[in-house]
Amino acid sequence: MNIFVLNSGRCGSTTFIKSCRHITNYSSAHESLLSKTGQQRFDYPENHIEADNRLSWLLGRLDKAYGNDAYYVHLTRNRHDTANSFSKRIDLGILKAYEQGILMHEQHEMPTLDIANDYIETVDSNIKLFLKDKTNKMDIALETIKTDFTDFWENINAAGDITAALREWDIMYNAS
Repeated sequence: MNIFVLNSGRCGSTTFIKSCRHITNYSSAHESLLSKTGQQRFDYPENHIEADNRLSWLLGRLDKAYGNDAYYVHLTRNRHDTANSFSKRIDLGILKAYEQGILMHEQHEMPTLDIANDYIETVDSNIKLFLKDKTNKMDIALETIKTDFTDFWENINAAGDITAALREWDIMYNAS
């Protein structure tokens, strides 16, 4: 079974995969196929855990490729903290793409926090709509990560070193 960690970004997805690397019966990666197009964008190996915030823009195609035959995680973080983290990265990555590509702002026409909050609301709404009819899913919040990740571990029948996996959450990866 494949597992997709859907998220806005800036919410612990890098650490989620670092933690999943202590699972021995699944492979795991962060944004491993982001440069691919067409069917190759969805050619993940079997029994693989993938975290990629760009999948929130490809949910129709993800549904076509995996539908209800995958397990989905909606990873979130406190909205205020996520928006603050994104606001420090307004000129690069997905927030820049959202501002310039979706909002069509050639230069900053709104406060950075407003853009970040709008992006997060859009992505979270897309993910919630996508997941509304999925059977195999769970919400995981960064604020309760050790409890939620332990539940995730049990839900997917993970094998490996749960203690080492939980220790990953004590390390700050990819901080703004």
